[in-house]
Amino acid sequence: MLIQFSSWPEIDAHLKSGHVLAKTVIVPIGSNEQHGPTGLLGTDWMCPEIIAHAAEKNDETILVAPTFNIGMAQHHLAFPGTITLRPSTFMGAIADWVSSLARHGFERIYFLNGHGGNVATIEAAFAEIYAEWSFTPEPWAERPPFVLKLRNWWDLPGVQKFCEDMFPTGHGSHATPSEIAVTYAAYPDRVKTATYEPKIAPNGPIRDANDYRARFPDGRIGSDPAQASPEKGQQIIDKAIPALIADINAFATEVLPVA
Repeated sequence: MLIQFSSWPEIDAHLKSGHVLAKTVIVPIGSNEQHGPTGLLGTDWMCPEIIAHAAEKNDETILVAPTFNIGMAQHHLAFPGTITLRPSTFMGAIADWVSSLARHGFERIYFLNGHGGNVATIEAAFAEIYAEWSFTPEPWAERPPFVLKLRNWWDLPGVQKFCEDMFPTGHGSHATPSEIAVTYAAYPDRVKTATYEPKIAPNGPIRDANDYRARFPDGRIGSDPAQASPEKGQQIIDKAIPALIADINAFATEVLPVA
């Protein structure tokens, strides 16, 4: 079930259904930023959305929230089309999403992330949210009415190795052929081609936007995205679907210790 295509009575019924995933929700989260000369700007939010929606089609008890599609992309701002949030804005928005979902009774909120640059700030947001409960007056034993989890889509069991085996050279760390292939599988009419040199982009540190553009003038880091294809992307999606379903079920059924 997708929240954006549901009515409120349907979501209410889902919460009251009593099945194992009734009070668990997936939030695809990513970023809108450059992905080299052939990658779609939405790659980092599209990948978790594509995988989450594919998993939902395979298991109708899975509930997926609308995609959180703007994240931490400051270092990509020298490339047109990139949109970013400040860390404080991003953290505040995550807190509001959690509060909104928790108000209605969701107890397990699973963020499926598609952008490595989001990780530190999402984790800091989780810490701030939990701190609101930890600093409340007695009784301190009362726990938050929800549990939060962050999972990068490529860290789903078996997925990263599958991608690296598929692209043993030129996989890199940004504008990777695996992430671009996932978007091409979902949007084959959006496949793009370009001529670029060197074939495999250099590696290096990531700092501010202008430094990034100077080091990586076409946006790639260590990658050769020309290897991407819709067919390879579908193989990655097919690998990720059962891994996500297993991971979300494990999260939903995790037994919490008694405080």
